[in-house]
Amino acid sequence: MHSLSRRLLVSVSVPLALFFGVMMLVLDTGFRALSERSLQELLDSQMVSLIAAADPQPDGSYAPTPQELDPRLRTPRSGLYAQIRSQHHLWRSPSTAGRSSDFGALLVPGQRSNLTYTTFGHDRVAIESRAIQFADDPSGKRTLTFSVAVSLSPYEEELWRFRRELIGWFIGLMLVLLVTLAGLLRWVLGPVRRMEREIHEVEEGRCETLGAGYPRELSGVATNLNALLLGERKRVTRYRDTLGNLAHSLKTPLAVMRATVDVVLGNPDSTPGDLRAMATDIRAAVDHAEHLIGALLILARNERGLTVHEEVDLATAAEDVLDTAGLGGQRVHATLEPAVISGDPVLAEHLIANLVDNAVRYNTAVGDIWISTRTAAGSSQLTVANTGPVISPADAGRIFQPFQRLHDRTSHDGSGLGLAIVASIAAIHGGTVTARPRNDGGLSVTVTIPSAGAAEGAGFAAVS
Repeated sequence: MHSLSRRLLVSVSVPLALFFGVMMLVLDTGFRALSERSLQELLDSQMVSLIAAADPQPDGSYAPTPQELDPRLRTPRSGLYAQIRSQHHLWRSPSTAGRSSDFGALLVPGQRSNLTYTTFGHDRVAIESRAIQFADDPSGKRTLTFSVAVSLSPYEEELWRFRRELIGWFIGLMLVLLVTLAGLLRWVLGPVRRMEREIHEVEEGRCETLGAGYPRELSGVATNLNALLLGERKRVTRYRDTLGNLAHSLKTPLAVMRATVDVVLGNPDSTPGDLRAMATDIRAAVDHAEHLIGALLILARNERGLTVHEEVDLATAAEDVLDTAGLGGQRVHATLEPAVISGDPVLAEHLIANLVDNAVRYNTAVGDIWISTRTAAGSSQLTVANTGPVISPADAGRIFQPFQRLHDRTSHDGSGLGLAIVASIAAIHGGTVTARPRNDGGLSVTVTIPSAGAAEGAGFAAVS
C-alpha cells in the first residue's frame, strides 16, 4: 500500500461497501415487511369474501356458490385455496384439486390463527383461519373454521428479483462512485505526480530546479526543495572545484620533484649510492602521488555526471585495455561477447582498466585472471575475477568506498581509489557493481549497466 491513491480508494471502498450492505439489508427487510402486509391484506380480503359467500346447504354444510367465488378459487392449482370445515362437513375450493392440502386443526369459537406457513405438495403457502358461528344457523350454533391459503411462489420470486436488482444497482453505483473518486484523486494528486517527475528529472540532470505553479499546499515544499537543491549544488561545486584545484596545484611541484630526481638518477657517477637510493624512494612516492591525483581528478569529473553519450562496446574496450595493460605474467582468460552501453568511452576504459589493475595487483604471484562480457535481460555485464586473497562477504561491500584497503598496506602500492572509481563510473551510467568471494579463492567483481536501448529510457544518475 505504497500508493496514496490506492490507500484512499481502499479506505473509501470498505466503508462504502459496508454502507451499501447495511442499506441493502434495510431495504430487503422493508420489502419483505411490505410483502407480508400485502399478503395479509389479500388473505383478509379473501377471508371476508369467503365468509360473506358461505350459504347453508341442504346436507347441513356451508359452501359458497360457484358464481360468488374468486376465479382463482375455481381454477385448479391457481395458487389461491380455501376451505370451510366443521365437525361433520368439509368443503374445499376447486383450486385444491390434485394437490394435497392441510389447512390445520379446527378452531374454537372466536379463535383466529395468525399467518402460518406450510406446504401443499411442493408449494409453500401462507394460511389464515377463523372460527365463525352463524346466529341463523338452522342446525344450531355450529363452529365453522374458514381457512384461506395463498401460494408464496410469486412473492418469493418477486423478492429474489428485487434482491438481484438491488444488488446490481448498488454494485453499479459503487463502481461508478469509485471510478469517479479515482478520477478525482488522479486530478487532485496531479501536482504530486508532477513533482515526482520533476524530482526524477533533477536526479537525471535534465533540469536543475522544480518548476513553479504548484498549489498552495505544495508550493512551500517545492520552494524548500529548490533551496535544498541549490545549496547542495553549491556544496558539490565547491567540493569539486577545491578538489580539482588542489590536484592541479600539486602537479607543478610534483613535476619539479620528478625532474630533480631524474637529474640525480641520470648522473650515477657523480651521485653517492645512498643519495641515489633516496632519490629512487622519492620517485616512487611521486609516482604514487601522481596516480592518486589522477584518480581524484577522475572522481571530481564524475561529480558532473555524464556529458558524453555514445555507444560503447564493453568487449571492444576490454580488448583495448588488455592490449596495453601491464599483466605481470598473469594468465588471462577472456570471454568477450558484445555488450553495448550508452555512455562515455573514456570512462568505460577507465572502469575496465581499474578492475584489471586491481585484479593484477591483488592476485597471486603467478595466478589467473578471468574477464568476461555479456548481455542479459536488457543489461550489459562485465565481470573480472582473480585468484588472490579471499575477503569476507561483509567486506565485499566496503571495498567500493574511497581509501578502503582491506589488505596489508605495505605489500601493495594501491591508493584505495580504484574500486571507488569503478563504482562511481558504474553509477553515472545508471548501473551497479557487486563483489563476491570466489569458491576457490579470490574475488569476482561484476558491473551491470543498462544496455544501449534500455539506457535511453532509464536515464543516468549523477554521483553526489
